[in-house]
Amino acid sequence: MKRRLPFQVKLFLSLVAFSCLLLILLGAILFHFIDRQLHHDLGQRARVQASEIALMPGLAEKIAARDIAGIARLIQPLRAQSDASYIVIGDVNEQHLYHSESPERLNLPMIGGDNAEVLQGKTIISVRKGGIGVSLRSKSPVFDADHQVIGIVSVGYLTSYIANINARILWQAGLYGIALLLLLFLFSWMFTRNLKKQMFRLEPKDIALLVRQQKALLEAMYEGVFAVNGERQLILINRAARELLDIHQSEKDLIGKPLENVLQTSPDFFSQPPASKSSDRHDHIAVLNQRQVIVNRVAIELEPGIESGWVFSFRDKNDINTLSSQLSQVKRYADNLRIMRHEQLNWTATLVGLLQMQHYDEAIRYIQAQSEGAQKVLDFVSAHFASPALCGLLLGKYVSAREKGIELQFDPACQLTRPPAMLSETELMSVIGNLLDNAVDATLKAANSAAPVELYISDRNQELLIEVADQGCGVDDAAKPHLFRQGFSSKPANDDDIIGSEHGIGLYLAAGYISKAGGSIEITNNIPQGTIFSVFIPYTHSSSTGLKHDKLPGA
Repeated sequence: MKRRLPFQVKLFLSLVAFSCLLLILLGAILFHFIDRQLHHDLGQRARVQASEIALMPGLAEKIAARDIAGIARLIQPLRAQSDASYIVIGDVNEQHLYHSESPERLNLPMIGGDNAEVLQGKTIISVRKGGIGVSLRSKSPVFDADHQVIGIVSVGYLTSYIANINARILWQAGLYGIALLLLLFLFSWMFTRNLKKQMFRLEPKDIALLVRQQKALLEAMYEGVFAVNGERQLILINRAARELLDIHQSEKDLIGKPLENVLQTSPDFFSQPPASKSSDRHDHIAVLNQRQVIVNRVAIELEPGIESGWVFSFRDKNDINTLSSQLSQVKRYADNLRIMRHEQLNWTATLVGLLQMQHYDEAIRYIQAQSEGAQKVLDFVSAHFASPALCGLLLGKYVSAREKGIELQFDPACQLTRPPAMLSETELMSVIGNLLDNAVDATLKAANSAAPVELYISDRNQELLIEVADQGCGVDDAAKPHLFRQGFSSKPANDDDIIGSEHGIGLYLAAGYISKAGGSIEITNNIPQGTIFSVFIPYTHSSSTGLKHDKLPGA
């Protein structure tokens, strides 16, 4: 398997390679400019020297007389002081009269073919190959007293001499370049280490994986989550938050917008807590986009003690009410068991007293009187319902109703062998328990509060049928369409002075379970008074679901 280099090493090598490439490019540009400038400067220097030599007193006469020795005596002191590679004197016939480097070329033709313009009286600069090599040279004419060209002065610098100067300059620049490259190495290594530290020692692929995992986690959360920076601009929002707040824009369109343009909330929503407390807030009730929610806020601290933003998570307050109602149902089941236990303890204490007093006949009659009704109900429930949990619920509701002076009557035709596949046992007990509680409460409000509550459960004909009939106060026709809506209650306001109690939740929960199972509810008036709740749940899930009161639309 091919080993992959760590991100820090790859970044370091990339920076080093780029720095080297940059230095090479800068070196090439520098060499080009230095070489061009050097050619220009040396060409001008050769031009000045050639012009000054051509104007020396006595040179024209010696050239006219072809006094080679005299020309040598005149030029030799200048040659010792000049940095040029050579100085050449020629006559009008382009013959060498003096050559500082090759005396053997005297009386030989001058090489290069660039004398035509000089013989016309012009001073030139050219690069030509001469007798001792290629050179940068300047040629100037020598005039006689009649201003006629009688000779040529040539001063030149060999290209090898120029190359040596370039090499010396580049060598010095190279030393500086190496020092700069070492500094770049050190900077690159420190930069990559610091960058890796800020990335929490993670590789880019690990960071990309974390980002994808975070996005998947946020999108999978049931709670709404959004985050803002220090300027209160939105930097994150998940799908649940957009759905709960009824925001139809995508996350991409929302990122970067001021939070005030996205959410409608109270002015104190962002108010800071006292300095002695943490800036985090938990279970804070707020209103976001006209929806009451419970919000948690956690500060984003890139550095300890410095807040650079906040993360908010929230959930619908009605969901909390629903969970509270479900917990209340569990508590009611426990209360029913406690009632049965209390009654059983009283019954046992009475029996023990009779036995201790040796009133055996009275004890027998007491046992027969007390157990006759309870045993009859127990035998009936055990024989007609296969679910032990449902049997316990019905026995508890029976005892609870009797404690309130109401008799719970079971239809002799009751039968339940198994709950529908789309309805769990817990949900079934919630549906039956809420309907029975509602019927008992309605009966207690009626003038004839001793009237019984009747229950019929049957799973015949591939359909679960549950009917609960009471002779209570009944339901107004105007209230029936709203009876299964969350928060609606027919109880007086003073019956529910605690926000989030189960009032208005029980029937809502029952309706939700029934609708999920593909069933429906009918509400009809009982005769002579009261209400009948009828629940129909098919054992084969159907697409036609809803809640009905004579085809009443669901909640």
